[in-house]
Amino acid sequence: MTSKVNKLVSVYRRHLTVPWQAGLAAIQRVIFAVYDKADELRLRANVDEFALATQQAGKQWLLLDVTNAFPQWMAAQEYREAYFESPEDLAGYQTGELIEFISDLNATLKTRIAAEAGPDTVVALLGVGTLFGLARVSSLVEGIKDAVEGRLLVFFPGEYHLENHTYRLLDARDGWNYLAIPLLAQE
Repeated sequence: MTSKVNKLVSVYRRHLTVPWQAGLAAIQRVIFAVYDKADELRLRANVDEFALATQQAGKQWLLLDVTNAFPQWMAAQEYREAYFESPEDLAGYQTGELIEFISDLNATLKTRIAAEAGPDTVVALLGVGTLFGLARVSSLVEGIKDAVEGRLLVFFPGEYHLENHTYRLLDARDGWNYLAIPLLAQE
């Protein structure tokens, strides 16, 4: 039996067979690979299959794993001990996200993208589920999409609803309408 992750790799491989159009707006170059949150470990174990499919299509691959972004950011904060004692005191926590954290993360990722990616590169974001409660995936995508000349592939643990084009991270947060191209494992 073929797993849903293997099916998602196949859908991604087929998507890469379509020639890349020049002159697309940044939002038109964003791809969400949507998978069930229960398949997180299976997806991580098979992320090299996505890299291989990308390379077989004649494109470059740049994996950006944000899994440890928050702990690394927090470890660099001068007042981290006080934050752990009173997390509500974290500066910049507005509308469900840490503004300073997401700003720093976007800057870090844009620096890597500028240094390592070109117009034929798929920049893949892994670990966005770890941002839940700290930052919105939409804020991350909005912050870096213009820096990606090729394609931005977001590994998205959650749901996509076709009827209203909404995405729900970890099936928990209210969905948001986003115009990225959804890739779904077909049943």
